[in-house]
Amino acid sequence: MNNTKKVPKTYGYRETWRTSNPRPFRWVVDATLPLALTLTAGIAVLLPTSLPTEGRLALFAFIVAAILWSTTSINAAYVALGTVMLLVLTGGASQEQLFEALSSDVIWLMIGAFILGGAVKKTGLAARLTQIVVGRATTVRSLFWLLTSILIPLSFVIPSTSGRAAVTIPVFRSITSEIEDRRITRAIALLMPTIILVSTIGAIVGAGSHLIANDLLYQITQQRISFTQWAIYGLPFAIAASYASCWVIMRLFLNKSRLDRRLPKQEQKQKPLSLDEIKTFAIVLLMMLLWFSESWHGYEIATVSLAGALLLTLPNFGVLSWQDGVKAVSWNLIIFVGAALVLGRSLIDSDAAQWIISRIFEISGIAQTDSQLLVILLLALISLTSHLYMTSHTARAAALVPPMLYLASSLQLNPVAVLFLSTVGMDYCLTFPVSSKALLIFCELDSSTYQPADLLRLSSVLLLVHLGLIILFYFGYWRWIGLAL
Repeated sequence: MNNTKKVPKTYGYRETWRTSNPRPFRWVVDATLPLALTLTAGIAVLLPTSLPTEGRLALFAFIVAAILWSTTSINAAYVALGTVMLLVLTGGASQEQLFEALSSDVIWLMIGAFILGGAVKKTGLAARLTQIVVGRATTVRSLFWLLTSILIPLSFVIPSTSGRAAVTIPVFRSITSEIEDRRITRAIALLMPTIILVSTIGAIVGAGSHLIANDLLYQITQQRISFTQWAIYGLPFAIAASYASCWVIMRLFLNKSRLDRRLPKQEQKQKPLSLDEIKTFAIVLLMMLLWFSESWHGYEIATVSLAGALLLTLPNFGVLSWQDGVKAVSWNLIIFVGAALVLGRSLIDSDAAQWIISRIFEISGIAQTDSQLLVILLLALISLTSHLYMTSHTARAAALVPPMLYLASSLQLNPVAVLFLSTVGMDYCLTFPVSSKALLIFCELDSSTYQPADLLRLSSVLLLVHLGLIILFYFGYWRWIGLAL
């Protein structure tokens, strides 16, 4: 008789397998690695005399946060806020820095964008548009291309990869219930979160990490990437990467006979647009128009987002109540972003980030290179693999952007180009299900979807595809439109 009992997965704790004789001191084993790494980091940070005390404290807090993000399942926002409090209590950062971080335009932009996403989800507008497009598919092959086409623009209206995944779950269930083929179901379960993730770079509001990176860019260089500029830089790459990923998934997981299989004709008649859907669609279009024309009217995207959120929650007019709008906001992510901004700023103000880069120069000798290809490869490899040791998307931005920007300053490179190229790589997180909530959502569905081994197989190919696309886009597109290193 098998006494093994499987405990359901949760977001707050690791998946565990317990027997009839659970180990009472399991937490001691789990804590050994992070404690050992923290002790080592503390000794290493306290030794160098070339770094001021504030810099040592900032560096230690940053390393502790990175260790806990990478080796434990403690909530990322809790870790970020805890390390910031450590900084404040030890004098590494002022209390005002913590409070001022929550007044950043990034915070208000995210609040407005989450309320917008909540309205799109509640009215069913995103699912309706997806079903309309998918309903035109006649074969499995055309279904994959149409799904890819409709998932790309969702990054402009739903500011969270997990939010976009949640919106598309009903569509996934509807499609797979008609097909009833496990291999096709597995391929679709891989396709949808993959496109959601690789298309994120198309819009600055596609992920909170973009907003953190852009804010840190402004703090360090007084430069900022506008909504329109980001779309010009990122949308072509998002489209190319999405369709390339779709092609790879079809070739890896489906044979020709399955791709050419005819889909059952769906005779379901679409209901006419409701008044709430029309209102939401009109407000979304207006917001996007104002986002793209920011240089003309002068209102920042955070201001436009808040105005749109107020319209969507306006009494007797809006599509959801203010209380529901507030519930749609991921306050955990808001707190994380605020704390992460303090950590990033402390690295900058204390010269710790600059000290890190100078040490890297001494070890690698990269300062002597004149090869743009070598620099691009270095940026791409660091950013593309960052999800392996730091699963939080926003944590990667907070941890890697300040050193990357000082790398740009030290090598006299274009900081905007370095930031954007690094962000393209950081948006890639397709190796393990825990690398993204969007992947976990599809992995944990009741129906049989995909296994971690399937994702690992896909990533072994897509990682090289992304690396090649980054190099191709740099030399063939980005350097000609203002992103030359």
